[in-house]
Amino acid sequence: MDITDKLPGTGRYRQALPQLLQAMGPGILMAAAAIGASHLVASTRAGAEFGWQLAWVILAVNLLKYPFFAAGARYTSATGESLLHGYLKQGRAYLGLFTCLNAIAAVASTAGVCMLTAAMLTQFVPLPIELLALLVLLSSLLLLLLGHYRVLDKLSKLIMLTLTLTTLIAVALAWKVASPVPPGFVSQSPWQWVHVGFLVAMMGWMPAPIEVSSWNSLWLLEKQKMQRVSKAQALLDFNLGYLVTALLALVFLALGALVMHTSGEHFSASGAQFANQLIQLYSQVMGSNSRYLIGAVAFLCIFSTTVTVIDGYSRTLNMGWQLLRKAPESGGRLNLIMLGICALGLMLILFFKGALLPLLELVMTLAFLTTSVFAWLNYRLMTGPSIAKEHRYGLKMKLLSYVGLGYLFGFSALFIYWKLFMQ
Repeated sequence: MDITDKLPGTGRYRQALPQLLQAMGPGILMAAAAIGASHLVASTRAGAEFGWQLAWVILAVNLLKYPFFAAGARYTSATGESLLHGYLKQGRAYLGLFTCLNAIAAVASTAGVCMLTAAMLTQFVPLPIELLALLVLLSSLLLLLLGHYRVLDKLSKLIMLTLTLTTLIAVALAWKVASPVPPGFVSQSPWQWVHVGFLVAMMGWMPAPIEVSSWNSLWLLEKQKMQRVSKAQALLDFNLGYLVTALLALVFLALGALVMHTSGEHFSASGAQFANQLIQLYSQVMGSNSRYLIGAVAFLCIFSTTVTVIDGYSRTLNMGWQLLRKAPESGGRLNLIMLGICALGLMLILFFKGALLPLLELVMTLAFLTTSVFAWLNYRLMTGPSIAKEHRYGLKMKLLSYVGLGYLFGFSALFIYWKLFMQ
């Protein structure tokens, strides 16, 4: 027997650690979904164009959205039901509203992350980006149809760890070799009307669309089918995944600020050229020999996001249909929904003809405009009679929610005003 087993409580904690690591998964999947366009594109672009000026905005957005994301893990761990069951308890109209907005977001988000994945793949395969997007969608579907949650759970953990370590190394090296600021260089201010569109797009997917909270809820139910997950484990898993997404957003911003900000270079709207510029950011500080390694890691990261997005939206749409129509569970229906999302997403990609940044800005802007509704639904759920009183949000979470809702609806109104009168 290990001598530490004789220490008071030590053996119990040593036994609990492996169980805790096994219970982790839904929060990491959420992080895998988040670390896509919002980080590789929006955060890096924010650092490249504005330096460190938007760092506090990224932190503030993550903080203000926290109560609405946390609802997924908190509600499911307390009730054993998904968020969608909670919406239905509030009324069929609430679940219907969620499902309609979720369907729109599903197609747009799938198209955005798929084109970004295809753009990364152009660095290795000399084929048109539209054809590569089709291959990405087919590969994602095959992985999900054959492996479903277990493969997704294991794959996301490995890719997340690899991307995190690689990006931290790149930023650490960039800090050491960062070029001095050229004489007379003045960083442009993001607080101008012309940049409102970018700010809203960046905040729309920072750290992810709020409907991801419903994915976390369903993934937690799937995890509980495999093993018991306590409320404490579920919340720790969620909080860890959320913290990782927030910190990595700053890390990507730092990479853009340290390497690209003072160069005068701007990201291209073309998917293939953007991917080349992004990989170049890493290779400038890690050496040209690292180019293919970085490209592979970035591709795997975005591919993981694509798989996660298709799975998450399909599960929520399937559950929404099942609850609204009082239909039985059906794996065949879930597969058809996956096929439908991918087909419509591919049509949207073909419409944009390889223009990555315009497509992503559209997707992230739609996410911001709809996220206010999703946030309001989650707040109603976590403060209403659908959940036991001891599990409802307390005063601190309510206050943070009020501020968050004010920020979301306020910026949505500002964006609409800018779009109608300032452009």
